Amino acid sequence: MTQRVELAAVIDRLAVDALITEYAVAVDDGDWTAYRQLFAPDGRADYRSAGGIEGGADEITAWLSETMRMFPMRQHLITNRRLEFGTLEQDIDDVARVQADYVNPMRFAPPPGASPAAEPATAPDFICGGRYAFTLTRTHNGWRLRHVVVTEKWRQMGGRRREAASEACEP
Repeated sequence: MTQRVELAAVIDRLAVDALITEYAVAVDDGDWTAYRQLFAPDGRADYRSAGGIEGGADEITAWLSETMRMFPMRQHLITNRRLEFGTLEQDIDDVARVQADYVNPMRFAPPPGASPAAEPATAPDFICGGRYAFTLTRTHNGWRLRHVVVTEKWRQMGGRRREAASEACEP
């Protein structure tokens, strides 16, 4: 490998890593415009293993924007990222695959009329974890998500509002 090719591979790795980080930040911040922009035009996501839906990026974005209202506190921690590139031609349609583990603590919104002092807002109501499989494609606008698959492996429920827990834990 020449230094130029090695440098291009490093730049691609950094760009893919930034996209995965932006994915977590967009969900955690509820920035659904930014979330949608992370996907290629034909992008899809599958959250069924965590009780969610499978569909195109527009459908998923609408679903998440509704579902995540019940969780004002969420923090995706995406770790153990394994990145594999297909043939890199430094052109559109290059492919990358990322497998990464996640831990996702979330907290329910307080019940209507509840006093903010009634329960401390520091502990999550539940935490779930699992693995992502991301497939990315290089577009004219840089790397974008083509497919996201969530495989939830575990879930730990806290004590508060357990009965209100949605089947969907992980976006």
